[in-house]
Amino acid sequence: MRGTLYIVAAPSGAGKSSLVRALLARDTGLRLSVSYTSRPARPGEVDGRDYHFISAGEFEAMVTAGDFFEYAKVHGDWKGTARQAVEPLLAAGCDVLLEIDWQGARQVREKVPDAVGIFILPPTRAALEERMRKRAQDSEEVIRRRMAGAREEMRHYDEFDYVIINDVFESAVNEICCILTASRLRRSVQAAHHAALVETLLGEG
Repeated sequence: MRGTLYIVAAPSGAGKSSLVRALLARDTGLRLSVSYTSRPARPGEVDGRDYHFISAGEFEAMVTAGDFFEYAKVHGDWKGTARQAVEPLLAAGCDVLLEIDWQGARQVREKVPDAVGIFILPPTRAALEERMRKRAQDSEEVIRRRMAGAREEMRHYDEFDYVIINDVFESAVNEICCILTASRLRRSVQAAHHAALVETLLGEG
């Protein structure tokens, strides 16, 4: 029984990383694939936990070697998911979560059509900009570019199976948990996990 691949995408500043951390704390059956990126680490980020931080040259060498399950250039920096971080886990029956952008999600769906896509939206544009400013890490010019990029990213929300509005944080976490629960209770998944039980229940005598 293969595991299920879940994709969580969002515009920059929508709170995706915080939601994913809360989700992983609640759902011990979910494995997070840590992406590679060519951008420098931000204050508080840890290599191997938030991202695998490598140079642009190292990233491009991995692309040439075919090491990536998906990759894309986001805000001028490369981001990607290594094959070894996803394919063996799925084959072993583990559920895997990818925290990626819409470009990567498109590539993933070509390889895994039954992947479950979840897109996170902010409650308002003003809230999105406020969250970006609270980071206190970017200049006005960078914030303007990120807001323009966020509008472009949000245009792709309809390529995903589910949409979560991250207004009240705990409610958003609960809604994502509900999606995972419903996905795991699909007939096809239950039939595969409980094949022996189903055979016994439906058998003669």
